[in-house]
Amino acid sequence: MDEIKKNSVLIVDDEKSNLVVLTHLLSREYTIYTAKDGRDAINKAGALLPDIILLDIIMPEMDGYEVLATLKNSEETRDIPVIFITGLDSGEDEEKGLALKAADYIIKPFRAATVKLRVGNQVQIVNQLRTIKRLSMIDQMTDIPNRRNFDDRLNMEWLRAIREKTPISLLMIDVDKFKTYNDTYGHQQGDVALQTVAKVCAQTIKRPGDFAARWGGEEFAVLLAVSDTKGALTIAEQIRTNVESAAISHPDGGVTKVTISIGVNTDFPDCGSSLDRFISRADSALYTAKEKGRNRVCLYEDTDA
Repeated sequence: MDEIKKNSVLIVDDEKSNLVVLTHLLSREYTIYTAKDGRDAINKAGALLPDIILLDIIMPEMDGYEVLATLKNSEETRDIPVIFITGLDSGEDEEKGLALKAADYIIKPFRAATVKLRVGNQVQIVNQLRTIKRLSMIDQMTDIPNRRNFDDRLNMEWLRAIREKTPISLLMIDVDKFKTYNDTYGHQQGDVALQTVAKVCAQTIKRPGDFAARWGGEEFAVLLAVSDTKGALTIAEQIRTNVESAAISHPDGGVTKVTISIGVNTDFPDCGSSLDRFISRADSALYTAKEKGRNRVCLYEDTDA
């Protein structure tokens, strides 16, 4: 059985004894990282992206307040909860930390139960928020990424393609005559058909950078980062043939099949390229595939070129 991944905690303190004590208290439940000063903390937070940071306030050169402000100014680390660990217990110190968006305080000398409870509370919040975010990005019916998730990924990969001067390809996929299928077998069986297509799309793509999502209704989209036209057409044809051969089970033991049409567009974007046009051209190629009889792959060809 796979081991459940532990949440991670970065402990920042210039006193070695405090690092040892806190590591001893928390290491059974969490993966522990340590940093001995503010600069070290900022570097490790950005590289490791821990779930929680325990941050000492009084440190040489760069105190905890400055570290927290730096973390909150970074897009990568701004959402990591920071719990101050400090011997300062005045109201002004607490207000200053909270104004900088510290999540909580642990006052020295440490009490084991308090440390575990306060860290545990923040970890629980992190995990709950993570679950909510994950669910909001998944299409509940097909269990693959939804349109919102796809839009985020597409924007990220588009900018990467511009920055790294690499090709990017998009497949727009539509289930052929899906209304007829629904009318014939019922909406519940139609859902099973869409789940089958979603599974085929997700399982056919192999590379970590490739991404399949439900676009909406009976449409799906597949993003192929760093993929030229030849590679995109190969994947599109694999998806088409895999869907065509997939058996869709019925409650009575029977099976049906569906086919799909796919439009393909590949671009080599630069700073002046239009993402909307990139999408619309893939959609245009899909329309061509359906016009030509469905159950086929069509590549967008720029007739103005």
